[in-house]
Amino acid sequence: MSNTPHELHEEFPEHAAKISALKQSNAHFAKLAEEYHELNRAVHRAETNVEPMDTLAETDLRKRRGLLKDEIWGLLSA
Repeated sequence: MSNTPHELHEEFPEHAAKISALKQSNAHFAKLAEEYHELNRAVHRAETNVEPMDTLAETDLRKRRGLLKDEIWGLLSA
């Protein structure tokens, strides 16, 4: 398990410019990116015990983050 945040620009460095452009031009993408950011921060806080939670809740957050990442990837690769 990594305690490093998984920011979108780090996950998809080759698409950094497209991420930025889509955040400004596509409301749906912007909403997904914001939701990803919030979930990512919650996972990071749980991993570092800033806001500890039970393993099941933390796993659920990771799964939701993964689903969002997949959806974001779909939009980036379109």
